[in-house]
Amino acid sequence: MENRAHALAAGLFVIFLSAAMAGVAMWLSGDRLTRDKYLLVSAFPITGLNPQATVRYRGLTVGKVENIRLDPKDSHTILIQISVDKDLPLTKSAYAQLGYQGLTGLAFVQLNDEGGESERLKTDSENLAQIPFRPSELDSITTSAQRLLSTANGLVERLNLVFDDQNRSRFTRIMENTEGATGQMRRLINQLEPGIKKLPGLANDASSVLNHTDQLVIGLNQITTKLNQQGGTIDNFSQTAAELSGTMHKLNGVAEGLTRNSRNVDRILLQLEEQPGSLLFGRSPPPPGPGEDGFVSPGSH
Repeated sequence: MENRAHALAAGLFVIFLSAAMAGVAMWLSGDRLTRDKYLLVSAFPITGLNPQATVRYRGLTVGKVENIRLDPKDSHTILIQISVDKDLPLTKSAYAQLGYQGLTGLAFVQLNDEGGESERLKTDSENLAQIPFRPSELDSITTSAQRLLSTANGLVERLNLVFDDQNRSRFTRIMENTEGATGQMRRLINQLEPGIKKLPGLANDASSVLNHTDQLVIGLNQITTKLNQQGGTIDNFSQTAAELSGTMHKLNGVAEGLTRNSRNVDRILLQLEEQPGSLLFGRSPPPPGPGEDGFVSPGSH
């Protein structure tokens, strides 16, 4: 009886173990049937991500990482194969990022969808659909920090070149020259200050001179107006000039008459000189000319 009891217990154990193994096999086969596979493509490092890492979609666990390998065509590209729930609504605008679990530093894949596409992303085991891998916010901050450190290092090196011993001595001389120029400008300002204080008085004097000049111009304008008035000095000068012109015309006539009279007197005096008796007996007739009676040729004597 005791041997039969042991055999029965052993048989029951084998039956339960077989049933458990069949359930696990069915669960695993069912898991493969209800999951889709995708290929994540990353062009930058994925530090901390390992196979069997969790895949999440908007914070929910939806799958796992199956394997990670380098692209045989491009060693700078990393290919990450994942399997996720078949019912996961991934579209063509889906993308993946790297996330970290709290302080442990364990990385996982975070799937997101921009929502710009409504067409479902189709995949199959022979031709896996590719999803781009984008840098996370932490990666962007790290990259920016590295760039900032590089820029800071370059700036420090340039500052070291600028502030070497030779340039420091030049800066010292420049500061000394600047200080000297500032002192000279201060002295020049002190010398100009008395003249600057006198400027308001000079301005007042100039204003007074301008006022007197305005009054003088006004007086000249009044005098010019009076001279130009009818019957004024200029008008009298014009009348006097006209009268003088008439007098000159008359004097010219008198002078011409005197000239004619002087010529007549000259002729009379000449006649008296040639024939003095003409004053008593009158002027004798001229001798007969050729062809006239009584003409005597000069050669007949």
